Amino acid sequence: RRTAQHTDVFCEKLDRATSGHFHMSTDAFGAYPNAVSYHLGMRTDYGTITKKYGHEEPERRYSPPSIIGIEKTAIHGNPTFSQTCTSHVESHNLTMRMQIRRLTRLTNAFSKKWENLQAALALYFAHYNFCRPHGSLSGCTPAMAAGVTDTRWSLADLLGSPTGEVS
Repeated sequence: RRTAQHTDVFCEKLDRATSGHFHMSTDAFGAYPNAVSYHLGMRTDYGTITKKYGHEEPERRYSPPSIIGIEKTAIHGNPTFSQTCTSHVESHNLTMRMQIRRLTRLTNAFSKKWENLQAALALYFAHYNFCRPHGSLSGCTPAMAAGVTDTRWSLADLLGSPTGEVS
């Protein structure tokens, strides 16, 4: 959720999961600057990006209006404005919504239990990182590019099938 409390928890987890100095970009949600500064300190070159939208168009009911401007702001450190963007995250969110039906708006494919949603997301991320080759990585998987594995996993590998068959 987009609350100050959830933003604080997210930045705390990000602090534990990372090391060293890195570039960070977010949208201009007001809770980010304090949470990033508190948990990540000066380990980041941190900038925000604010999109300015035009007038809403009635025929585009479920889509945001057209973007008419972008403002990039340095929060702390020395962010490189050419790297300050949120498009990578937005693209990945779109990929997730397209491949995980329970994340799609206006659908009846939802998880009644939190554990079911967690299992669906874990399966998606495992497949995305270990089984699915990516064109931007010359046909290898993200796990192969990161050196976690040297082979592309099959669905049988992913599901741990002892016979190598997927039913």
